[in-house]
Amino acid sequence: MKKNFKVLSLLMVLAFASCSFTSKKFSNPDKDKKLIELITFVIENGHFDPIDFDDAFSEELFSDYLEIVDPVKRYFYASDYKEFSKYKTSLDDQLKNVDISFFNLVHQRVLERIEEVKEIYRDILAKPFDYTIDEDLDTNYEYTEFVKNKREMKDRWRKQLKFSTLSNYDDIYEEEKRAKEKDPEYVMKTDEVIEKEAREATLKSLDIYFNDSVDDLNRDDWFAVYLNTIVEEFDPHTYYLAPRGKEDFDQRMSGKLEGIGARLQKRMDYIKIVELISGGPAWKSKLLEVEDVILKVKQEDEDVAVDIVGMRIGDAIKYIKGPKGTKVTLTIKRMDGTIKDVTITRDVVELMETYAKSSIVEKDGLRFGVIDLPSFYVDFKDYKNINAAKDVKNEIIRLKKDGIDGLVLDLRNNGGGSLPTVVDMAGLFVKEGPVVQVRGTGQEKEVLRDTDKSISWDGPMVVLVNEISASASEIMAAAMQDYKRAIIIGGKQTYGKGTVQNVIDLNNVLRNNSGGDLGAIALTTKKYYRINGGSVQLEGVKSDVEVPGRFSYIEVGEKDKDNPLPYDEIDAANYTPWTSYYDYNAIVAKSKARMANNEQLKLIDENAKWVKTKMDNTKFSLNFEKYKAELDKNEEEAKRFDAISDYKTNLTFDSTSYEKSLFENDTTDLKEKRIRWHESLSQDVYVEEALNVLEDLNGVSLDKVAATQQQAKE
Repeated sequence: MKKNFKVLSLLMVLAFASCSFTSKKFSNPDKDKKLIELITFVIENGHFDPIDFDDAFSEELFSDYLEIVDPVKRYFYASDYKEFSKYKTSLDDQLKNVDISFFNLVHQRVLERIEEVKEIYRDILAKPFDYTIDEDLDTNYEYTEFVKNKREMKDRWRKQLKFSTLSNYDDIYEEEKRAKEKDPEYVMKTDEVIEKEAREATLKSLDIYFNDSVDDLNRDDWFAVYLNTIVEEFDPHTYYLAPRGKEDFDQRMSGKLEGIGARLQKRMDYIKIVELISGGPAWKSKLLEVEDVILKVKQEDEDVAVDIVGMRIGDAIKYIKGPKGTKVTLTIKRMDGTIKDVTITRDVVELMETYAKSSIVEKDGLRFGVIDLPSFYVDFKDYKNINAAKDVKNEIIRLKKDGIDGLVLDLRNNGGGSLPTVVDMAGLFVKEGPVVQVRGTGQEKEVLRDTDKSISWDGPMVVLVNEISASASEIMAAAMQDYKRAIIIGGKQTYGKGTVQNVIDLNNVLRNNSGGDLGAIALTTKKYYRINGGSVQLEGVKSDVEVPGRFSYIEVGEKDKDNPLPYDEIDAANYTPWTSYYDYNAIVAKSKARMANNEQLKLIDENAKWVKTKMDNTKFSLNFEKYKAELDKNEEEAKRFDAISDYKTNLTFDSTSYEKSLFENDTTDLKEKRIRWHESLSQDVYVEEALNVLEDLNGVSLDKVAATQQQAKE
């Protein structure tokens, strides 16, 4: 089974909603049972496509929960699994009867096994590893069986610990080599000493993990995991927010993040970087990239790094976050398999840095604008003043004052945001008309329209997307494509999220709740559709000009999640495509021909294929020489793709006149941030092609003007 991974945010509706569709009383005095009763009622009555609580559901819940509690099968025995299996087809009945016997059994057993494991790993790490033996560790645990006895359990832990220690061994070994190169008289540590120090580092890391994270979990934390597993069976974007998680959500909505300035997701056993926040410490450092996997975390006042592989994302974040000014060292694994240590100084990150920004570039006598939009943000308490549509409109006004001839709207890596905001934004580029259709279960479709006849930009336009452009980004790209208002350039398709969520505060469901905070549930309540009637669910938005990218061969979309809702279609809305002055198909064909002969894109495609082969490799040697040889081979092969980051165009990007006027009295490093952004734009082959397309569109426009003038003369 593929694992769900998600960010603790909503992609469509970011307001907490009250549950007003029920007058049912929930009077169970047991908080856990009350939560079961509440959540099952809300999800059955409020979810867009509720599934039946039947034996099939029970079997899925059974498998998924055990996989989450013990993902690499290093706690439970086959005998435990056999005992648990008596509940395999009765969990649906337990939920209906507000019975938590299965949870109680698994919870008590995992606590017992954790205590046993503490003895096992300490015993293993008390003895040296032999790195000359030829043996492998396969990290694909999907088809791994539960062990039958303690001897097998100990051997499973031995291999996993040997692999973790092997990384420490290599780190110390490389440090010794560098010391020797720096000082030829330096006496390197012996292999025995290096091996011992590597084991001690692994032991300390595990002690920290079990003592600070696992032992810190209380029953409520474990029960929240069970509740979340229940609701995730309905779709990938329905999930339970425990009180602690809801506090994190509220903090996020407040507009500040304290830490390294990166958004994280869990995929399988790994914590992965999915976004670097502009202006944040990680972004400034240039040391981290999206899709980097964080393997270990070391505090500046600690000697040992904590291994976070297999750790719950909430626990991992505790180690990564920290007060402003403190340093944290992350051991990261690149998509190509290379492993590096990077040190970041934490800071407070203002989410204002994720707001829209624009740039000017001149090309062959024409002037173009580029607007970067990281998300469709909004402040529902002050929508009039703080929303992405308003900011994009202002950027267009500033770009027009500087005399642009075409516009690029960059929605790459944009995970979405507010539905009203994307409707308003689409209206900036079309006169009036439908933007998106929304439908709830058993309801008539609702057509959300732009009713403002004014147009902020009516000139040539390109929209950039990629495989992780999601939700509101897909609505925007789809609307521009259906109206034939812009050329869409990007990957084969966008993310494919066509669902709408509301956050239901469970405390609001109860009229009188004196039993403490019950948390909330993010609930999929509707689906949205393109104005042509198609859904972006699973299928995403297909680019007019498809170009290879780093995500081309990686499973990152909605269709790669567990339990996604299906694709479907409804009737098209009544809309009139943009009356363009150019041959849409001819412009697209010209761009495709250019892209097919672009050497930079060919290299990017080769790199994406190579990275996929590395990601598919789950078997690792525990022989140091072979392990080291594979690392060195990866490093050498990766050099072939250095030219990707070295690529430069002959284009120079600059700030708008308005923004330059802000530099003189700025105290937020705005100028430095823009210089960094402009440098990245000048190395961006996708932006380069977007500008080529705008140039083509302007050429057609000029031809039309010339033809009109000639007709006037005649």
